[in-house]
Amino acid sequence: MTSPLIGVAELAAALDSDRPPVLLDIRWALGGPPGAEEYAAGHLPGAHYVDLDHELADPPGPAGRHPLPDPDRLGAALRRAGVTADRPVVAYDAGPALSAARAWWLLRWAGHPDVRVLDGGLAAWRAAGHALTTDTPAPGAGDFKVDPGHLPTVDAGGAAELARTGLLLDARAGERYRGETEPIDPRAGHIPGAASAPTAENLTADGHFLPVPALAARFTALGVTDPARTAVYCGSGVTAAHQLLALALAGHDGIALYPGSWSEWSANPANPVETS
Repeated sequence: MTSPLIGVAELAAALDSDRPPVLLDIRWALGGPPGAEEYAAGHLPGAHYVDLDHELADPPGPAGRHPLPDPDRLGAALRRAGVTADRPVVAYDAGPALSAARAWWLLRWAGHPDVRVLDGGLAAWRAAGHALTTDTPAPGAGDFKVDPGHLPTVDAGGAAELARTGLLLDARAGERYRGETEPIDPRAGHIPGAASAPTAENLTADGHFLPVPALAARFTALGVTDPARTAVYCGSGVTAAHQLLALALAGHDGIALYPGSWSEWSANPANPVETS
């Protein structure tokens, strides 16, 4: 399997080739600043901005803060960004891939065969001495048609079942898992039986993914053995995709995402909550 990551040098060479990849700028941060403003101030040459809140998710509601997007709306956004079925796609964000991984996961879920994430993101691109631009490309003429369901998901009931009988990984920070703080969702704590696996522990200090052997050792220690009996959740299904990317790097592809995540679970008073 081709690595889901691409380094700066490889991407720079690919952009100079006869068949450059489609570049997607997925900058986003909970609480801002708006990714569109950062994109306008400077982005990788040829990159199209894709809005995580409005194009890579449905509106917030009972299904959580970032429900999976309507396939038609997702397809329209990807075609506007020039995504085609037969051309590679590279997604990037400001650095640690926490939002770019959402695009990576969605494109694979939608059936795209060749999508990768820039390791280290825009920060790594700039650190290597490559230029940014404020030029905005014209809307693309992509032909990609979303065919949802190519990666597995679980609902709240499925997540609870795996927490009891398999392995459910909670990708949020440890203090949120333990219920010491909850900055945005209705209740603090975690799904009973879930294991704490903070996404930040997939990364080096400079925002790159850990080497594959280190990731493999991490997930072995967490008890990952059977992808079919494992799922991942986070606050709203965004950073969980980063965990799934790290798992794929470690050789555990095809693990399920709980899209509603804690934002859906905690909003339902009938769902039990555990703190520890």
